Amino acid sequence: MKRTLAALIALGLSATAALADYPEKPVQVVVGYSAGGGTDVMARTVAQFLERELGAGASVVVKNMPGAGGQIGFTEVARAAPDGYTLGTFNLPAALALTHDREADYDVNSYTYLANFVEDPNTITVAASSPFQTLDELLTAARTDPGAITVGLSSLGGNDHFSANMMAVASGADFTLVPFKGASSARTAIMGGHVAAGTMTLGQTTSFPDELRVLAVLSDKRSPFRPDVPTAKELGFDVQMSSLRGIVAPAGLDPALAEHLRAALTAVNDNPEFQAMMAEQGNPIAFMVGDDFAAIAAAQDAIAAKIWEETPWK
Repeated sequence: MKRTLAALIALGLSATAALADYPEKPVQVVVGYSAGGGTDVMARTVAQFLERELGAGASVVVKNMPGAGGQIGFTEVARAAPDGYTLGTFNLPAALALTHDREADYDVNSYTYLANFVEDPNTITVAASSPFQTLDELLTAARTDPGAITVGLSSLGGNDHFSANMMAVASGADFTLVPFKGASSARTAIMGGHVAAGTMTLGQTTSFPDELRVLAVLSDKRSPFRPDVPTAKELGFDVQMSSLRGIVAPAGLDPALAEHLRAALTAVNDNPEFQAMMAEQGNPIAFMVGDDFAAIAAAQDAIAAKIWEETPWK
């Protein structure tokens, strides 16, 4: 008993000493997308505040590893040593949707979930010049003439695609889905009337108030960025989908270090300067930490698996 107690005390002291020295070298945050995009902007904003919270001259650097829809970056983090020096951005549902339509070296259990910062809800959006003034008008047209209503998506197998699929199931509408190479291309097509509607995130509409009409937000409550726009649930359709962006580490991270990082990221989120900067960027904060973030990841993975099984997109 004495030996066991001594061993536990020694282990605790060792962990405490390790945390006291952390970080001894730069902490890297891997971003699976190009510089300048929404995920990259979030990562760089979090990184500069995380440096302050880690203290003692900590350095947090962002490393962009774009390609394969983010898969290269997500794989890099999953394969890294769980020592706290490689973190990564994690996008839901995109990161886990990729594991269903192709071979992937990671899954939902490949990460230690630290904190989610952004939840950008999807929308049902039309051009400002569209004849559809309400969601009901759009859905009625899609039911009356199946396939006639085209819906632009940033890509297949992501939150835009899942939003359109879930809305069709909930409403009985029959859309023709039109995938593009990215959100900006889809938005241009919507604004130009080349497609009847789109399911882009709210953050991708906010800079175009004169060109786009948002008919509904796919979240459980109205967005402070557009409090005038009703949720789909208010209009009778219990459909919720969004783009989440958070920070993860590889699976197997020491629990004490994981809690240390979660505490630091919580302090980042609590910083009024950080909150103001995120608001200025149009990043809607939905902070979740630890188990709550992991639960959302599991739920999003289940949605992706179900849609892939019922209507595979490749």
